[in-house]
Formats: sequence, structure tokens, C-alpha cells
Amino acid sequence: MKIAYVTTYDATDRNAFGGRGYYMARSLNDQSTALEYIGPLEEKYSWLLKSKEYIYNNRVVKKRYTRERDRLLIMDYARQISRKLSGLDVDVIFSPMSLGSQPVAYLECKQPIVIWTDATFAGALDFYPHLRSNTLCKETISAGIANERAVLNRCDLAIYWSEWAAQTAIEHYQIDPAKVKVVPVGPNLECHRDLDDIRAMVDSRPSHTCKLLFLGMEWHRKGGDIAFEVAKELNNMGLNTELTVVGCQPLVDEPLPSYVKSLGYINKSTPEGAYRIDRLLAEAHFLILPSRAEAFGMIFCEASSFGVPSLTAHVGGIPTAVRDGFNGKTFSRDASIEEYCTFIAELFSDYAQYKKLARSSFHEYRSRLNWSVAGQTVKHLLNELLSR
Repeated sequence: MKIAYVTTYDATDRNAFGGRGYYMARSLNDQSTALEYIGPLEEKYSWLLKSKEYIYNNRVVKKRYTRERDRLLIMDYARQISRKLSGLDVDVIFSPMSLGSQPVAYLECKQPIVIWTDATFAGALDFYPHLRSNTLCKETISAGIANERAVLNRCDLAIYWSEWAAQTAIEHYQIDPAKVKVVPVGPNLECHRDLDDIRAMVDSRPSHTCKLLFLGMEWHRKGGDIAFEVAKELNNMGLNTELTVVGCQPLVDEPLPSYVKSLGYINKSTPEGAYRIDRLLAEAHFLILPSRAEAFGMIFCEASSFGVPSLTAHVGGIPTAVRDGFNGKTFSRDASIEEYCTFIAELFSDYAQYKKLARSSFHEYRSRLNWSVAGQTVKHLLNELLSR
């Protein structure tokens, strides 16, 4: 099987677009599929689009316009892809996550088109804070919807990371559910750990101190305020608790107490940064990330790969990444701080149950939240498609 792997960015660069396209490509390469990379694509008309961006955002309606979804740009991407395809012998056109609209939205080709992404624009609209319909301009909203409708009508297979994303595609665009599939992805890091490694990690975690880890670059969206209040209440209850914050600065209306450690941004693309993140995850009892909006959350896969249960919210695609009782707990969006604390305290009062949940978290990683399983599943879907 030969795949044309289409991205607007350089998918061979592990640091491009957060490594998402890189790991998705590698998961297919590891299944002995041949990839022909089409990308990065050239952003033509940039002077025009940047001018529109400036006028919209600063001069006229003062609503946000994003050039990554402009139909002029997306249609030109299709022309670039078509020219590159003319010199290739491939069986399928494959487009993973993109920075804006799918670059294959208006592509005319003889091969079947497949997308594999984390969310729909329609589902993300008014879900993520930066995609509020009252702050985006009408042109960006209408173009985003039109581009997405075009790619979903044109593609032969739409693969999403979560049940939530798949359902939004079916509900918003009335596409055939038979061509919509769900394949969760793996962590945005390397993992060579086995069950013995996890047992040693879990056994080394103290049973008298609860170590909570918050990993996120957006304090409010990722629920940092909830994590802070949980740590405070657990200490008030008598359970010695530490909260380590990585990725952003805690935004609280009081001096940071001694049990909160703020480490700021750690670049895990460097060996030193990767080692620090690895150590923090290995030593944590829980990843606490009660996000208010999340399409999936690769960080939950990363936590599971260390045998770390996740404490999070039942929103968006998170319930596909975190299954209650298997690799953590998803709380309702309006759950009280006491509900989080009760769950944690009960596990610490019966620490054997905590260890069981930690080992189960690694099993979730090994059985379904890793790139090998993802690649195998997608390759099987592609083979099925081509056989038809």
C-alpha cells in the first residue's frame, strides 16, 4: 500500500505542529506502509490574507479572522497537491490533523481520500474559548463550515480520535455514519516501559503524600483553578498533598502556598526537558487536568504510559481517552471540589486500590492508547477501503 501523506507543515519534523503529524505518520510507517510526503505546502496569497487579517482584527469589525481557513488558500492547497500527485503512484490520499481546514477539502483525484483528526470545526465552535462565534468574523465561520462540509462529502473515510468528534461530524453534516470511524491515538513521547517498570514506579510512590501533577499551558481552560482548590482541600482534610504545575503560571488570588510548585514551561523536545517531564510523571500519583474544553488530550495517553491515573472532566473527547475505573476518573463539569477529594482520599485510605488503578492505567495505554495499536487499526481500515 502506498499512501500520499498530505500536510500543510513538515510531517517529518517531530517538533512541527506539536509532533502530531509526525507520530501519526510513524504509526503508519511502522505497519510497513509506504508514505509519500506531500508537504509542507506553500501559503500563497499571504500578503492578501495577512492584509485581511489586519483589517478584520484591527480596523473594521474587530472580530477575529483566521487565514488558515480562507477558501482561497484551501483551494490553492488542492491545486498544489494535485500537481504533486501527478508524479506519484499512490493508492490513497491521507490527510491527518491540519493547522486550519483540511488541505484536501477541494482536491479532485482518482484515489480515495481519508482524513484522521481530533475534532470538527463545527464541534469546536463555541466549545473552545478561542473559537467563540461572537469573536470570530462571519467569513471565517462560514468558510470553516464550508471547507469541512466539502472534505466530509469528498472523503471516503473520516477517522476521528474520539466518539465525541465522530458524533459531531455525523450530526452537523449528516454524513453517512458508515464512513466515520474512531481510532484513539498514542502519547506525544517515546515509551519503552514494561509492566515491571510500572510496578517499580507505582511501588516507589509514597502512600502518605499525594502528588498531583497539572500539565497544561492554559490555566483556566485546563482547570488549573480546580486543581488548586483540590490540593488545598486535601491538605485541609489532613492528607498531605503536593501540586506541581507545569506549562503555565498559577492564576490565584493569594500567595502560592508551600505545597504548590510552579515550574513554568518545560520544553520536552529537548533531552533535558523530556527527562524532567518523564520524572514528574513517574513520581506523580495523579495527573489532574479538569479541562473545560478538550478534543481528546494526548497527555492522558502519556500519563497512562507511566501508570498514572488521570482526574479530569467529562467533556468533549476526554471520555474516549480516560475511562472511569480503568485509567482514572472523569467528573461532571459542575462536580464539586469535595467529589474530587473524596475520590482521591478513598484511594489513599485503601492504597492497594490505588496501585490497582495505576497498573490498570498502564494496561489502557498498552492495549489501546498507543501508536502501534492506532497504526494497526488505521491500516486495517485502509485495507478494507481499498478492497471495496
